[in-house]
Amino acid sequence: MKIPIYQVDAFTDRLFGGNPAAVCPLEEWLEAGKMQTIAAENNLSETAFFVKSGDGFEIRWFTPAVEIDLCGHATLASAHVIFNHTGFSGDTITFQSNQSGELRVTRSGDLLTLDFPANKPEPVEMLPCQLKNGLGKEPAALYSARDLLALYENEEDILAIEPDFEALSDVLNTADCLGMIVTAPGKESDFVSRFFAPLAGINEDPVTGSAHTLLVPFWAERLGKEKMHAYQVSRRRGELFCELKGDRVLIGGRAVTYLEGEIDV
Repeated sequence: MKIPIYQVDAFTDRLFGGNPAAVCPLEEWLEAGKMQTIAAENNLSETAFFVKSGDGFEIRWFTPAVEIDLCGHATLASAHVIFNHTGFSGDTITFQSNQSGELRVTRSGDLLTLDFPANKPEPVEMLPCQLKNGLGKEPAALYSARDLLALYENEEDILAIEPDFEALSDVLNTADCLGMIVTAPGKESDFVSRFFAPLAGINEDPVTGSAHTLLVPFWAERLGKEKMHAYQVSRRRGELFCELKGDRVLIGGRAVTYLEGEIDV
């Protein structure tokens, strides 16, 4: 069986920046184990698979190790493929996820904007020793939702973090969370962040759309504003244009195609 495959750099306007995702359009769903094997072979933080369904698309996401409930950059990459490589003529794509419900992506020029459910983090009791072991420095405060969110004072703190991923895995297991977001006010943006998910087989994710479903409501409340500009300050670095709209978040970014090909499975 031959399957089209694209590799797209998401949340960037240049090749070799942002977060690379593999995207595989399917005529019909493969068995989950086969998709997991393809994702492991691709060895990117996520591989997205989508199938046409009515006027929209069903979508699923796999890391090299597990299927996950939501992925922003691979959804942005999937929309980029649909808009630019399939002849799709509209400006809004509707994806349906069995785990995250309806997700929309809107095109305006070269900017693609995700419309995702908001996920407001709540304060939790600090785990000072474990956090210091895992992140190298104790944060000012700790919050939790799908992921843990550790708040630091400034961007330099975020850039300086060198995690101990074994210790960080223990923290995430204790908290029953998928990943760890570290965040602080930005020097050239409203806020900056990094994201670590060793339990999902991703030590550091370059740019994480799903993390911003927590970050946007968190910073909207702290800053008293609904529209925000953000950077994820990983080595590849990504730029995001964010807005809180009630119980939804809008997360905008650009994407570029790196690779177009075919796999034989």
